[in-house]
Amino acid sequence: MTDTPQRTRPLRVLAAMSGGVDSAVAAARAAEAGHDVTGVHLALSANPQSFRTGARGCCTIEDSRDARRAADVIGIPFYVWDLADRFREDVVEDFVAEYEAGRTPNPCLRCNEKIKFAALLDKALALGFDAVCTGHYAQVITHEDGSRELHRASDMAKDQSYVLGVLDERQLAHAMFPLGDTVTTKEEIRAEAERRGLAVAKKPDSHDICFIADGDTQGFLAKRLGTTEGDIVDESGAKLGTHEGAYGFTIGQRKGLRIGTPAADGKPRYVLDISPVNNTVTVGPAAALDVTALTAIKPRWCGTAPAGPGTYTAQLRAHGGETEVTAETADGELRVTFTEPVRGVAPGQAIVLYDGTRVVGSATIASTTRATATV
Repeated sequence: MTDTPQRTRPLRVLAAMSGGVDSAVAAARAAEAGHDVTGVHLALSANPQSFRTGARGCCTIEDSRDARRAADVIGIPFYVWDLADRFREDVVEDFVAEYEAGRTPNPCLRCNEKIKFAALLDKALALGFDAVCTGHYAQVITHEDGSRELHRASDMAKDQSYVLGVLDERQLAHAMFPLGDTVTTKEEIRAEAERRGLAVAKKPDSHDICFIADGDTQGFLAKRLGTTEGDIVDESGAKLGTHEGAYGFTIGQRKGLRIGTPAADGKPRYVLDISPVNNTVTVGPAAALDVTALTAIKPRWCGTAPAGPGTYTAQLRAHGGETEVTAETADGELRVTFTEPVRGVAPGQAIVLYDGTRVVGSATIASTTRATATV
């Protein structure tokens, strides 16, 4: 087994270089392994100054310069590709539309699906490259029969397979993740970068949404969608307060509700439901967040689709834990039942199924079944 598409010959590899330490080390390792590597930085904004600055993003002018310097040190050709229009349409506009519809999207997952392993990969293959290399922490396992599987990284603390669960078998055939089988701490990756003379060795990681420059998601959405006052109500429909846009809330949210009236039991209240149709946000006790089952749409399988019901573990957010589920597909949908109730599950999120460390596939949550029904 191997974590590259092939190792019988050197590959022509296009290394996506974000300007961060992980992608720089991944490109350096691919080159050191004997592959013919070309670095590329994706220009994802028509106005890069509007994206996050201060070494916090992945698509700013600063990041482009950092990526170019890293490519120079590695000794590989380097280009900047303009994918701003695709990024705006497939990631930014999708992000806004999902929030407007009362759902909670994951823009990083959508970027991997639509940009890095669709637009970028398609262009790379058209230019004669064999694989796209990124700094994600995940593994592609190739079996003797040529079939491929996506697995978690060797180090669970750094695993990023959740945001790659949208990749299909064709995309996996051309994906390379040189950091995935590395059981090292992030500090050791930084030390490796320093040994290689890469100036990004000490660059901070990015944890925020790159196209929201100041990190104010609600403010960003307000500029795009406007402000419309609506009601905050309890489970009985009684009005508790007002808000300036239902899109500013997510299922399970506790802070920032600005409700003047305390709950009868004195306990905190959480967002239970978001209704964009009447611009209403419903809040209630934590127990009302318990979800026992869900239906997800647009399933994408990392290989052959599972046949019949099965038992898996599921991950519901990028940095969340696993929970045991039974799942099956019916009428093009994924239907999942949790062994134990879970909380904080919101339509629009991705659910990723695992069989051990193997990523089975991903789907977008469309609806949930609560242990205690809301009014």
